[in-house]
Amino acid sequence: MNTITGNELIALGYRPGKWFAGALEYINENQLDENQISEYLEQFKSPEPIPLHAEAKDFIINIRAEHENEVDNVEKVINTMKVLMKTPTLIDGAIMPDACPTGPEGYIPVGGVVVAKNAIHPGFHSADICCSVMLTDFGKVEPKEVLDAAHSITHFGYGGRPRGEQMEMSQELMDAFRENEFLNDEKLISIARSHMGTQGDGNHFLFVGISKNTGNTMLVTHHGSRAPGAMLYDKGMKVANRFRQEISPETLRENAWIPFETEEGKSYWEALQLIRNWTKENHESIHNATLEKLNIEKQNRYWNEHNFVFRDGDLFYHAKGATPLDDKFLPDITGPRLIPLNMAEPVLIVQGTTNERNLGFAPHGAGRNFSRTFHKKSLAHKTIEEVFEEETKGLDIRFFTNDIDISELPTAYKSAKNVRAQIEEYGLCEVLDEVMPYGCIMAGDVQKNAPWKKKKKFRKA
Repeated sequence: MNTITGNELIALGYRPGKWFAGALEYINENQLDENQISEYLEQFKSPEPIPLHAEAKDFIINIRAEHENEVDNVEKVINTMKVLMKTPTLIDGAIMPDACPTGPEGYIPVGGVVVAKNAIHPGFHSADICCSVMLTDFGKVEPKEVLDAAHSITHFGYGGRPRGEQMEMSQELMDAFRENEFLNDEKLISIARSHMGTQGDGNHFLFVGISKNTGNTMLVTHHGSRAPGAMLYDKGMKVANRFRQEISPETLRENAWIPFETEEGKSYWEALQLIRNWTKENHESIHNATLEKLNIEKQNRYWNEHNFVFRDGDLFYHAKGATPLDDKFLPDITGPRLIPLNMAEPVLIVQGTTNERNLGFAPHGAGRNFSRTFHKKSLAHKTIEEVFEEETKGLDIRFFTNDIDISELPTAYKSAKNVRAQIEEYGLCEVLDEVMPYGCIMAGDVQKNAPWKKKKKFRKA
């Protein structure tokens, strides 16, 4: 009998996979005939492709255009959800008042919540896994003292901290990374160590304000899992797309999923929890170092993510920029949740439960009506300094790079007033307190003097 090769299995309609080598060895060692080969290979037949839902699953709309500038944005959000909700795993969804599109139709919008059965979709949490907010109550201390101390400690911009300035990543967490299939990567672990105590760029911030209820000074940080999270996302998307090609090729690439019941699904879920732990540790490292510098004991602390996957039995709630309210999603968290709006508006301290409109979630802040580029062009008739002066009057606003980023000033975002009004109108959550703004630190215009631009200037010189 001739030796059977992989090409012959492919000719029979089988896709190459890990099982090929073992199957070929078994067939050839046992010298199976044609009928026996056919019978043996039945176990490796791919199931029929899972089709998209013929009709989009229903989703709840908690957003309405309040101004002509919002009409196009709201239409795009609803249209993208209609395409997204045809994804085979999805059974429910909702849009929050701060929603805005993130890409072509079918991509989950910021402010979108979708419920998948037995499936984790890496594209629904994106590269900024576990983008989250932490608040520490500093008690009766001058807000400028807290902002100054935090400014000397935090780190914004590309990459991690230089050697000699790195904040320690716990040994326990490093050991846990090494035990996980997705995170057992020395390059990833090295980057996780250097990125500890960093906040990145974009809309991430360090905010200092005063509680409306108590008059205490509070520090709030906003950032996600930085480069280690982005690396996990890349790995997750590759695995999800291998499954997509096998089981649901009609599904959009960005909406691919990892079946939870698989070995990869369970390992990815564990990796998400470890990245969540890293992110919480990252927030704590900045807050604790600021407390230590001022020789102050914290009065209280709250923390919650708003860009993550939450599990309830066999249902996986994917929140792309939405704040979890229901305690079942966060068994390790007590106390209220946090919703920042923009640097000139209060951070809302809220509570809530699952109701008929919210799926157990609230907005995560104030999304955008227009892209950063469009917003900058709309202000081109003014100088950057004029825009900054108009929009930050009375506030201590700082940029880590010392280059003002007007795409992060208040008018770059949706109306905070409208978002708050719709939170109340749709009964999404209850506001318990407000942290009134004193000042804020953001990355600044990181593109202006980006490392690669400096290299180009150096080469030209």
